Amino acid sequence: MLARPRGFCAGVVRAIDIVERALALFGPPVYVRHEIVHNGHVVERLKSKGAVFVDEVDQIPPGAVTVFSAHGVARTVEDAARDRRLDVIDATCPLVRKVHKEGRAYAERGYDVVLVGHSGHAEVEGTRGQVPGCLHVVARPEEVDALAVRDPSRVAYITQTTLSLQDTRHVIEALRRRFPGIVGPDTRDICYATQNRQNAVIELAQRAELVLVVGSANSSNANRLREIAAATGVRSHLIDDATMLDAEWLDRVERVGITAGASTPENLVQDVIARIAGWRPIVVEHLDGDEERVHFRVPERLASALMGAGAVTAVATSTS
Repeated sequence: MLARPRGFCAGVVRAIDIVERALALFGPPVYVRHEIVHNGHVVERLKSKGAVFVDEVDQIPPGAVTVFSAHGVARTVEDAARDRRLDVIDATCPLVRKVHKEGRAYAERGYDVVLVGHSGHAEVEGTRGQVPGCLHVVARPEEVDALAVRDPSRVAYITQTTLSLQDTRHVIEALRRRFPGIVGPDTRDICYATQNRQNAVIELAQRAELVLVVGSANSSNANRLREIAAATGVRSHLIDDATMLDAEWLDRVERVGITAGASTPENLVQDVIARIAGWRPIVVEHLDGDEERVHFRVPERLASALMGAGAVTAVATSTS
């Protein structure tokens, strides 16, 4: 059984599209700070076309064409890129940029800002560096009591876009108990694609005996999908690709559910299906789900660039 929707979201499509178009327009190398999205297969494919991935901008030659990843970057990174006169194309997801804007607005009004998210994740580090003033990062409800803020009556919160809706609600509830006057967007900053994929995996887990989530280990949203499925009591595994499948997982299993993180290309899902079909006769069932037709524009300077063979489409639709 295949979840719907699954796989690429509009922000991921846009980010990959930007690298593809930059390569087509300027030629290789195009430098990318950090993984453009959290999927090793996507990164390797772009490397083969001439993209060069680096950890920091000081590894990029002055003046070179540079793409910032979909997760966003801190202002210090933007400043460093400017100092090196890098030709920057920003692939930050528009929904992540919206969180940056909200956080800055709260900070400019004198609020302590609480970012609900996982420290160390690229999106959280980028957001942390975009919001001035006092910003605190919490991931679990039990961390809320330890928060030290300047004025308990002036506290706001924002959220990482790829969190579990349920976990985020618990943290927000704890924040509201501690700071009754807190302001924030409830769970609306959990992006549409994250919400849709989480709803779809809950339905999948209700019908499957085994759930496979195809996605990279460093993908926040893919990890949340596996956790949500496992929380229903169904055995669940996060796998990078078909090579990680274990035939023993299928022992005495008749109904396998498959979904994919928002950074996972569909060919990896099809490879998993083919691998299972090589072991057992199968019938593929596509579950119903929310249809996605979200289009994020690429920067205007890239709009006319022709994408290379095999490039992604600029419109993300729900996978059937």
